[in-house]
Amino acid sequence: MNHPVRRRPALVTALALACSVALTSCTAGPATGPGRAAASPASADPASRPGLKAFYGQRLRWTDCDTEGYVCARLTVPRDYDDPGNGKTFVLPVARAEAGKPDRRIGSLVYNPGGPGAAGVQSLQEGMDEAFGRAARDRFDIVAFDPRGVGASVPALTCTASEDEAEEEASEPPMSEGVAPLHPRTEEERTAAAEGARAATEDCERHSGGLLRHVGTQDAARDLDVLRAALGERELTYLGWSYGTSLGTAYAELFPRRVRAMVLDGAIDPSLDWSQRVLSQSAGFRRSVDDYADHCAEVAGDSCPAGSPDAIRALIEGLYTRAERAPLPVSEDSSYAEYGGMDATAVLDAVSMAMYTPEDQWEPLSRALAAADSGDATELGALDEEEPAPADEDPAPEDTAATEDLTPEDNEGAALTAVNCLDVPHPRDLDAYWDALPRAEKAAGVYGTAGVTAGLTCRGWPSGGRTPHRVDADGVVPVLVVGTTGDPSTPYEEAVSLADQFPGGMLLTYEGMGHTAYGRGGACVTEKVDAYLVGLKPVRPGATC
Repeated sequence: MNHPVRRRPALVTALALACSVALTSCTAGPATGPGRAAASPASADPASRPGLKAFYGQRLRWTDCDTEGYVCARLTVPRDYDDPGNGKTFVLPVARAEAGKPDRRIGSLVYNPGGPGAAGVQSLQEGMDEAFGRAARDRFDIVAFDPRGVGASVPALTCTASEDEAEEEASEPPMSEGVAPLHPRTEEERTAAAEGARAATEDCERHSGGLLRHVGTQDAARDLDVLRAALGERELTYLGWSYGTSLGTAYAELFPRRVRAMVLDGAIDPSLDWSQRVLSQSAGFRRSVDDYADHCAEVAGDSCPAGSPDAIRALIEGLYTRAERAPLPVSEDSSYAEYGGMDATAVLDAVSMAMYTPEDQWEPLSRALAAADSGDATELGALDEEEPAPADEDPAPEDTAATEDLTPEDNEGAALTAVNCLDVPHPRDLDAYWDALPRAEKAAGVYGTAGVTAGLTCRGWPSGGRTPHRVDADGVVPVLVVGTTGDPSTPYEEAVSLADQFPGGMLLTYEGMGHTAYGRGGACVTEKVDAYLVGLKPVRPGATC
């Protein structure tokens, strides 16, 4: 659901968004052999170790957040669950919107908004609780947290130099960016892509090397259980969007008998390897761009950049081709001005990001595409820019409940890369990527080849030691998986697969376009999800909204 802040636009793609590349790619749970998770954790509860007693004994100290209507706290978790007593920790911000009907309160409902890399506390204070149905908001405290290394977590990941380091690096010879093609074919293009990815990996290792092995989804799931205990809950009620489905799956595998209810919306299939994940997600984006062309007139009306679906497709393909020859021009105040304009990867990134919420993004995308076709890509480059949060120069000590914004400028992108690369094993051999390019092109065109190239950053990443596997969560309650038929980032097929992998898993299908369904799929989705969360009402087989 989130996107990386660009440092080298030619090396970043929206297809690394949700857990596949992305952004997408986040498998969960330990594995010891191909296609199979480790033995069921139910027989050896990870929380039963004596070294974790102090962490599980915490109680959160709530104070008013900076945003009225929310209360905030901090949770301390061990940095290394294999050595929890070594004194190194993460301190995670937590925020809560209290139940609308406290006299009928069921408990806490913890959610993750996606990413990986999304700061939960910020999302809640920006009104994410309004995405929940009235029934859920009345009966639950809505709780969010920043996962380890993310947002205002202390410490937080960064792949960007400090001011002093930046001055030192500025004296070094600059790396040549050039124009990165969406499908590197020549030896020169492939060498440049590999070198750029290597440099990006080295940046993260240089600035966050001590954290990179400790920010995977399995450790974040253990943190989620510490949070459950600190909230005073015997069992966890949880909703995860997009990457949040990977976090929920990992929790269910580690703590299957601690789940009260779990909704996974915008599902990621943990059984897919890195190349299968790229093909799945990139095909989803390609289908969504086709949907945009077919339905633009219905959603964007007169703003559509061309008069027919075929003409819209041709315009977009033409922009990619032009941007591969030379960056598309932007105004001097554009964030792309320092790079000489928008290269093809940046254009593809902007188009792909606009597929997430058609109801909000297709109209501005249409205007931006028309302007770019006329020679000014400034609007296109601004589509996914966000207002940066103000830096805090005097962070509170870790033992207070304040929640100042400690987010490094590039934290979301750094966390997205770090979690995806650690969670999903990637090959070390460059030939594996080049061999995957023809399959990716056949399956999804430039969306596929760009996704393969984006995965190069993970080639030199620390290994998380896990392999793709089917869900192993014996004893878990029936989990509700929600899938959107036209989802660009987490294709519907993955929701079908994930629901099938959970014992007693239930699937709710939303027939629509855009990323995820709960909170944007209408009253039908809201009523069915809320009935499950509040009253544990099962969703019947074949349920569709």
